[in-house]
Amino acid sequence: MPHPSLSLLDDTSFTSTGLDVANPANGEILARVRTYDRADLVSMIERADVARRAWQSRTAKERAHILRDWAELIEAQRDGLATIITLECGKPLAEAHREVSSAAAYIEWFAEEGRRAYGELIPGLGTDRRVVTLREPVGTCAAITPWNFPLAMIARKAAPALAAGCSMVVKPAEATPMSAMALERLAHESGIPHDLFRVAPVLDPVEAGSLFCNHPLVRKISFTGSTRVGKLLMAQAAGQVKRLSLELGGNAPFVVFDDADLDRAIDGAIASRFRNAGQTCICANRFLVQASVHDAFVDGLARRVAQLRMGDGMTPGVNVGPLIDAAAVARVSDLVTTALAGGARLVAGGSAVGNNFHEPSILRDVKPDMRVAQEEIFGPVAAIIRFAEETDALRLANDTPYGLAAYLYTGNNARLWRMMESLEFGMIAVNEGLLSSEEAPFGGIKESGFGREGSRHGLADYMTIKYGLIGGLAA
Repeated sequence: MPHPSLSLLDDTSFTSTGLDVANPANGEILARVRTYDRADLVSMIERADVARRAWQSRTAKERAHILRDWAELIEAQRDGLATIITLECGKPLAEAHREVSSAAAYIEWFAEEGRRAYGELIPGLGTDRRVVTLREPVGTCAAITPWNFPLAMIARKAAPALAAGCSMVVKPAEATPMSAMALERLAHESGIPHDLFRVAPVLDPVEAGSLFCNHPLVRKISFTGSTRVGKLLMAQAAGQVKRLSLELGGNAPFVVFDDADLDRAIDGAIASRFRNAGQTCICANRFLVQASVHDAFVDGLARRVAQLRMGDGMTPGVNVGPLIDAAAVARVSDLVTTALAGGARLVAGGSAVGNNFHEPSILRDVKPDMRVAQEEIFGPVAAIIRFAEETDALRLANDTPYGLAAYLYTGNNARLWRMMESLEFGMIAVNEGLLSSEEAPFGGIKESGFGREGSRHGLADYMTIKYGLIGGLAA
């Protein structure tokens, strides 16, 4: 029997043979959910491509009303959705509640933004001609989403696609399919046509990704995940010159200058590094702290880390949950052990605890060439590197193939602009530890991918520009 907290999902979501979903906090099998094979996915894609024709012909205002109803249903079911998120991915319940609200906010934003997909009238080559542009939906889309934000990541992709007039088939992460399935149910209850938006848990994600890349009816793929997998998808999609949006790995620097407000910087460090136990793509990965304030920052951060409470995300007061599985814990532990062997010093934490938990940890005297500074940690570990001058900070920050997010703390406005313009990242947060918002374009550069989610640019990623030349208009 499925876990009693899964009442948002109907009985057809569960089967005797399918995908087992476990609670990472205790290993409990929450449910065995229905999965779809290649033939099912092909059918979904074909039906989605048919459904989008009628959806596209509706007015933007009609689509907006339905999407707003979806957002309202999500908010109305916030408690149930947050519980599912915490049960299957482990994040503290308060964080799960914020994720649900974020998902609803993205849908509401794109409901309105879809009404502003403006074309242009461009001055033409002569008085008898007019040049116009139209914005039209890309077509049938596919999305592949991760487990760390199992609801919000789908909303950020599906909402602009549907607002633009596209259809979408989503393959959720194998670890967290139930949030996605609940989101699909609410979408259909709100009036979004059944075939237009489908969620398809699978047992073979490689086969599903290959199908999305090679099926001729899929015009665009949106993927959030590792750079390694993103490169594979790019290579497979190249055969059809398929449109892609890729949000890939990160290695975010968190730069603290000696003129920064240290209390504010420490607040930002806690929010950025330890949210979802450090399992976010935009987590601060490397803390670059100027020498004159280094020790004060480390001491202040250590005091705050000591106040964090680790445990089951369903337990009140817990603010650091489990990692997603044992493999994730082993990898984080290996990064810490390797850094300590190379000369880094442990300030706090440092150990795996229980099944899937790792203590919130701080490492100082980290060297820039250590794996913990070069790889995405994806765990609750702060790796601190000392620097002397601004030029050193910029060099260290940019010394990575990734370019997703960066954080900068300074009280000097001239330095603020110099650094913000010189940092090679798609998103820069200045004197703030959290930067995601539906109004802002989320995305990276370099090996962190391309395309944007959120803002008007997120809608444009699901639309094409058609140019029309109208002649014979002479009086």
